[in-house]
Amino acid sequence: MEENFSELLEKSLVDFKYKEGQIIKGTVMAVNNDTVVVDVGLKSEGRIPLKEFHSPGEDHSVNIGDKYDVYLEKLENKEGEAMLSRERARKEESWSNLEKLQDAKQQITGIITGRVKGGYAVDISGAVAFLPGSQVDLKPIKDISPLLNKPQPMVILKMDKLRGNIVVSRRALLEESRKADRSKLLSDINEGDKLKGTIKNITDYGIFVDLGGLDGLIHVTDLSWERVNHPSEKFNVGEEIEVVVTKHDKENNRISLGLKQLSEDPWKNVEKEYKVGSKIKSKISSVADYGAFVELAKGVEGLIHSSEMSWVNKNVNPNSLLKPGDEVEVMILEIDNIKRRISLGRKQCMENPWKIFSEKNKKGDIAEGKVKNITDFGIFVELSNDLDGLIHLSDISWDDSGEEEIKKFKVDDSVKFKILEIDLEKERVSLGIKQLTKDKSTTDKLVGKIVTGVIEKIDKDKIEVVFNGENKGFIKKTNLAKTKSEQNTERFALKEKIDAKVTKKPNKNQLYELSIKDLEIQEEKQALKEYGSSSSGASIGEIIGAALEEDKKKNSKPENEKK
Repeated sequence: MEENFSELLEKSLVDFKYKEGQIIKGTVMAVNNDTVVVDVGLKSEGRIPLKEFHSPGEDHSVNIGDKYDVYLEKLENKEGEAMLSRERARKEESWSNLEKLQDAKQQITGIITGRVKGGYAVDISGAVAFLPGSQVDLKPIKDISPLLNKPQPMVILKMDKLRGNIVVSRRALLEESRKADRSKLLSDINEGDKLKGTIKNITDYGIFVDLGGLDGLIHVTDLSWERVNHPSEKFNVGEEIEVVVTKHDKENNRISLGLKQLSEDPWKNVEKEYKVGSKIKSKISSVADYGAFVELAKGVEGLIHSSEMSWVNKNVNPNSLLKPGDEVEVMILEIDNIKRRISLGRKQCMENPWKIFSEKNKKGDIAEGKVKNITDFGIFVELSNDLDGLIHLSDISWDDSGEEEIKKFKVDDSVKFKILEIDLEKERVSLGIKQLTKDKSTTDKLVGKIVTGVIEKIDKDKIEVVFNGENKGFIKKTNLAKTKSEQNTERFALKEKIDAKVTKKPNKNQLYELSIKDLEIQEEKQALKEYGSSSSGASIGEIIGAALEEDKKKNSKPENEKK
């Protein structure tokens, strides 16, 4: 009985010493396959899975006699063995160490074990932490398999022991490292340095290159001496390239890079190799709405503007004439080495139909042609397969302003005309129909003159005026203005002075017929002749305005200058 009492007392003392939930020291007694037998001083050993003694991806190094802290879950199970856990002891130990590391803001080593919602599970010496997806790397990673089950340096962002939550970041360490690399790179970098980098991003305006913790921009104009429509046509993200530092803004920490500067500037000898007025043959490199680019040499292009493509069609669409790869003969019109522009002409390598026409025809010749187009201001007549001439509204009839007469013509009608003028410089031929006959009204010296009259009477369909003191005349409603909206007698007032052109000699009532519209047409025609150009693009209002401004300047000169 005494022995039994002694055994019971000893057992109770042991049970009092080791309570469930404690971490106690144990000794490895045996390693059987995937199980470790551990003695903690109880009446029986405990069995612990071998995987609890190491982190995922690590090889075990458990040997007989090794001592480990283990967690006492239960004094004995139904088999009479102690229930022990190395994993829980590691967690407790790990939590304690992690708290110290967090307080000291030191990095830790964690092993990414697998994916969980919103991120990844990380093993830190037995403690399970959460690594958010955004904190894995500096940029999103599609395939994380190369990082799985491998020790990775990290920092603790947040710990909550009560809830058992640990949040870690791998990106924070990488950013610190990049920041240090960037500072060193910024301090060491100089303009003209050649560096190697990786293309990080491609945009419409250029390429961003990662120089190792520092980004630099290669503007699209610095990618190549040749024309680059879009950087993505020649470069790819992730591609490694060599660049040169073209500018270093230390104040704003910005670096501009260049790629074309690594090769010789092809424009260096352009003026020696190409001369204005010379003709060369080359290929079309690209076509735009405003013209076509010709590759003269690698990295050197010239532009054939749409206005220099055809002698006849000033508004030709370059795409209808040329396409990339076409070989063309061009003339060099201008070289601007500062702006790096070469102007080319295609029509200059062809026969000038205007020159040919001027050699075969002269002012005063009478000819015949088909009506090609009818406009508000006149009739275009076909002179040859390429050229058209214009019969202005005022040159259709002596008796009428032309507005009524023009309605008698249709496209493809054959018309006889006289050549009034051949302007080779402006590439224009003026024609006339009324000049084929004599002006019957020229017997009266006032007909054709521009006079200033005073309004005496205003009716619905006309106004009556007195001019030159004693002559009387009238202006039909339709001749009050060239624009229909202004052909209104109500906009005039009695005793108002107006300028008009005398168009017809006196009728039976001794009244001359006058026209403000004819005067406007005459002024328009004169302005077109003096200031207009077939390719100027100016409106008639702008042209007449320029003419009036010129007259105003002339009239405002001092008397001694006029003389």
